[in-house]
Amino acid sequence: MSTFSILRRPRRNRRSPALRAMAAETHLQPSQLIFPLFLVDGKGIKQEIHSLPGIFRYSSDYLLEEIETCIGLGIHNFILFPAVADSLKDTTATYSYHSENFYLNVAQTIKERFPECTLISDVAMDPYSSDGHDGLVKNGKIINDETLPILGKMAVAQAQAGFDMLGPSDMMDGRVGYIRRALDEAGFTETGILAYTAKYASAFYGPFRDALDSAPKSGDKKTYQMNPANRREALLEAELDTAEGADMLMVKPALHYLDVISDLKASSPLPIAAYHVSGECAMLTAACRNGWLDYEKAMPEALLSIRRAGADVILTYFAKDFASRFPGGI
Repeated sequence: MSTFSILRRPRRNRRSPALRAMAAETHLQPSQLIFPLFLVDGKGIKQEIHSLPGIFRYSSDYLLEEIETCIGLGIHNFILFPAVADSLKDTTATYSYHSENFYLNVAQTIKERFPECTLISDVAMDPYSSDGHDGLVKNGKIINDETLPILGKMAVAQAQAGFDMLGPSDMMDGRVGYIRRALDEAGFTETGILAYTAKYASAFYGPFRDALDSAPKSGDKKTYQMNPANRREALLEAELDTAEGADMLMVKPALHYLDVISDLKASSPLPIAAYHVSGECAMLTAACRNGWLDYEKAMPEALLSIRRAGADVILTYFAKDFASRFPGGI
């Protein structure tokens, strides 16, 4: 008999499904997911997004049906994005806080029908701007400080419509503090802010912009969204958003910025969200549809990696699929 002895055998904790489950360090539940939904004005509309298969633009009637289905699966958190007709857009995004804004009216209906759900908004000019930018454009430049009052009006209108949390996605300096003050002064002290803290100027937003037809009409977003080369800068953004009153901090994209998620989780007492963006989801979907990957295995692994990196909450287009396949989580 050999005298060779291995005292520490990590494989002992992997011998069976029960042992692996007991020793698992990371878990993911449907309650930790946020499902992004795209809204269009009208009735009887359900349009698949060609670059993001399986995801649709919905009119309010179909959207309410989709939310009801998701709640039945254990998904209670939704972030809502509007696809706005060009005829309603202008340089100062006035439709964003107009009393007849279909986005605001549908949000009110959702909260009346499903008060138990968490409904999150998008605060940025680009869905409503004829320039397609997140901030006010003057002489080809994005003007920071003059954008803030527009965002403040938009935020108050969204709080009035019943959104539980507001998602400033514009990356203007000082916008979280400005929005917090505007909300508090209007009496919406309980409306939360999910700050897009580290939103990078990424190449992985393409299908999202297809869904909303919100690409910039000229230039790019590199003067306000973060440089993909930078990691430590995210800590500065997190420090500022926290001081200005954010309730949660978000990293966007997720899979390609796991290091940034980990950094924020280690340095911040606030919950950390991560946006598993359209391009990241589309890549995996395409690979699976071509038979190169197994969706049933790759999809949950991708989400688990984001959770393992430190995300408390994940925004993902796979939320409904995950909840339907893993109702008890993993």
